[in-house]
Amino acid sequence: MAKIVPVVKVQDFIGQDVVARDLMLISVTCPPEKRPEMMALIEMFNGKVVDIAQKIVMVEIAGPESKIEAFIDACRPYGIKSMVRTGTVAMARQTRTKTEE
Repeated sequence: MAKIVPVVKVQDFIGQDVVARDLMLISVTCPPEKRPEMMALIEMFNGKVVDIAQKIVMVEIAGPESKIEAFIDACRPYGIKSMVRTGTVAMARQTRTKTEE
């Protein structure tokens, strides 16, 4: 815990066009007979399998908070073993000048 990086800057993006993302790692119960079903679900959400065990699949999902929440809801019937999430990170979109267009 001592290595946690302190917040360096907080910026207010109200009224600006931004790109915002969350990141989640989730371990879901997935016996071999359910793997094709789970892999299809992961693919639908553009997720990435980062670890696989005999009965557990760990998935990385990145995107808007609504996408993360939808994936969690879709995984509930399988059984969620554990989950960690970042907070939302965001950057303002850059405005183009006439010469860039």
